[in-house]
Amino acid sequence: MHEIAIVSSLFEIINRKIEEHAIESISRVCLKVGEMAAVEPMTLTACFAVLAEGTPAQGAELVLETLPVMARCPPCGTVFRVIRHQFRCPACRSDTVELVSGKELYIDSMEATCKGERNEKEAA
Repeated sequence: MHEIAIVSSLFEIINRKIEEHAIESISRVCLKVGEMAAVEPMTLTACFAVLAEGTPAQGAELVLETLPVMARCPPCGTVFRVIRHQFRCPACRSDTVELVSGKELYIDSMEATCKGERNEKEAA
């Protein structure tokens, strides 16, 4: 179960953002996850909930967007979606292809409330 290590790394980033922006609470964290990232979504979500306890991210929704495996064929330039691990160009049948996407795992966005932000809204 490497998901706990992944979420620990994500919280290193989240904690830096909390400090940089004086974040009081986080309501949503959106991740981009490539199909080849070898991540189990339910386990990742459970690990996130455990590590979020007692932090500004406690109770935050974790949203995962899966990115497809895409490849490019250098001989003919075709970019195509890889289905069922078929790394062969559908246009020229070359098996000399380069992975374009599908291994990503990163925080795309976060919805958060900064300290003092709520008071400013209430005063308006």
